[in-house]
Amino acid sequence: MDLLDKIQDIANKVKKLGESLQTEEATKNALIMPFISALGYDVFDPSEVIPEFVADVGIKKGEKVDYAVKKDDKVIFLIECKRSIASLSNNHASQLHRYFHVTSARFGILTNGIEYRFYSDLEQPNKMDEKPFFIFNMLNYKEHQINELKKFSKTTFSLDEIVNTASKLKYVNAIKHILNEELEEPSESFVKFFASQIYSGRITQTRADQFTKIVKNAFSQFIKSKISESFETALSKNEENENQENIDEEINLVEKEDGIVTTEEEIEGYHIIKAVLRNDVDVKRIAMRDTKSYCGILLDDNNRKPICRLQFNSSNHYISIFSNKVEEKIPIEKLEDIYKYSEKLKNTVKEYDSKK
Repeated sequence: MDLLDKIQDIANKVKKLGESLQTEEATKNALIMPFISALGYDVFDPSEVIPEFVADVGIKKGEKVDYAVKKDDKVIFLIECKRSIASLSNNHASQLHRYFHVTSARFGILTNGIEYRFYSDLEQPNKMDEKPFFIFNMLNYKEHQINELKKFSKTTFSLDEIVNTASKLKYVNAIKHILNEELEEPSESFVKFFASQIYSGRITQTRADQFTKIVKNAFSQFIKSKISESFETALSKNEENENQENIDEEINLVEKEDGIVTTEEEIEGYHIIKAVLRNDVDVKRIAMRDTKSYCGILLDDNNRKPICRLQFNSSNHYISIFSNKVEEKIPIEKLEDIYKYSEKLKNTVKEYDSKK
């Protein structure tokens, strides 16, 4: 079983156990120890994984961090744990900060068993950074993030390699976060930067409001056009590739001749549904058909086998799930909410297959 499968097993456990893990110890046993084990470390061998790790820090004696993970008899990273229902904050990382400079560890991990925040000392040697360079969420991860996670596994752990990529990850992710916020709600300075490039008059408040809408619209169209171009490039390079059919499918997701535009949210929702169903059905059987009013997810690309509909074309988002051909329309606040309805989606697929 590879790391992706192990992580998926833990993610399924997270969804199943939900808020039943009320204590830190329960979270450690059910989620965090399996995570450490998935990385290849023996959680029952104190020469590899030391629970309740003690290192005296200045005048503070006997303080403990939850786990210290060792390789070649050196502590390579520390783990501070919180209960699964706790929202992580910088205050929770205080013990990691204190321990960081008195051990050989170059990495600290803060986790509640669902979200894992990875820290290092990229800004000042031997002083843990205030912000993580990598965040991994069990309920919302992409497969390329598994490759970053693999770097911490026992068989492939390389201090130099992780340090070399950590800086890039940290700043790239920070810039992506800023861009995402600016594209959702453009700031005044962001709007003025673009307005000043194309408008020579005085930018009044009324004009600034107009440009806010223009900038937001322009970036939305720019992103869609870049996605379309990337798929077209992939198509031209893989005309004779045996995966031609898969590429065609992805191109069809972006924009159709009848004016239907498939958004990034719909594409991401489609991939979340495939991730949910990957252990129950061959994901090649899960198809996507977009319309002007909703984005349909079908089994076997068959209109008579609707799994669900994603209705993301207004400010209020919904997922409609089918059971015995009866549609249940459910409001969702964010894409990750789709995971809450994993069992309903799985049951829908099972209903169709049971009728074969």
